[in-house]
Amino acid sequence: MFFQRAAQSNQPARAAFLALSVLSAPLLLSACMSSEKDLDLSTYVEQTEPADVLYNQGLANLNSGRLKEASRKFDAVDRQHPYSEYARKSMVMGAFANYRQGNYDDSINSAKRYLALYPSTPDAAYAQYIIGLCYFRQIKDVTQDQKESRRAIEAMQEVVTRWPDSEYVDDAKEKVRFARDQLAGKEMQVGRYYLERREYIAAVKRFRYVVENYSNTRQAEEALARLTEAYYAMGLTSEAQTAAAVLGQNYPDSPWYRDSYKLLQTNGLEPRENAGSWISKAGKLITGA
Repeated sequence: MFFQRAAQSNQPARAAFLALSVLSAPLLLSACMSSEKDLDLSTYVEQTEPADVLYNQGLANLNSGRLKEASRKFDAVDRQHPYSEYARKSMVMGAFANYRQGNYDDSINSAKRYLALYPSTPDAAYAQYIIGLCYFRQIKDVTQDQKESRRAIEAMQEVVTRWPDSEYVDDAKEKVRFARDQLAGKEMQVGRYYLERREYIAAVKRFRYVVENYSNTRQAEEALARLTEAYYAMGLTSEAQTAAAVLGQNYPDSPWYRDSYKLLQTNGLEPRENAGSWISKAGKLITGA
């Protein structure tokens, strides 16, 4: 009975509410449709914004240091005007903007896409160079994994090989040298680890790899000294003497050579090259002298 009386007492209010709902529905529907039309119109305007306007806005933002906004403009060109000349330019500039922001994966993906679509254009070398820069900036110290060094070498060597007359070649070569030095440094770090634990065979393997494969890096000098030390500890005096001799030939003023010389003298020995040794052959590749 209580619920029945409450329903009867509220009949006028309910009727008014229903009437208001009926009247409001078209208005609400109209408002939604109006908002939807506005949304469609704004989207339509964005999609038809001229490519050159978007591209120039991207450049202006890039020059002003507004990198995120620049990326957004370049992406808009690529999205709204695909395969246009400005889309092509925006793709490589977008890769650069992402590189500047430290968005290396996005930058690499954009640059690789550019190279897949436009491998013969003048900006192709720049796109490849950006890929190399992205890997180069991620190189870690020699105590950590050096996969970025390997990738940087591969990417930058591609610049040197495919675009030998490019303005980016000199810097690409410099970064290859640095990355190779990092790889050699990693080998040296592991070799020293084994040497300290008197695991001489494992140590020699690392130092030999440096001399044979990274002879034009800064690490070759120490590698020869460490070979002298390891071979001497193993009792392989001829190899120790050869390593010291090759070290002296290529780095006559090196403190590593002085230390190696002193080590041999403790047993009445001196540097002496065995021409049949692998060290002698590898020494001819060293450019330290």
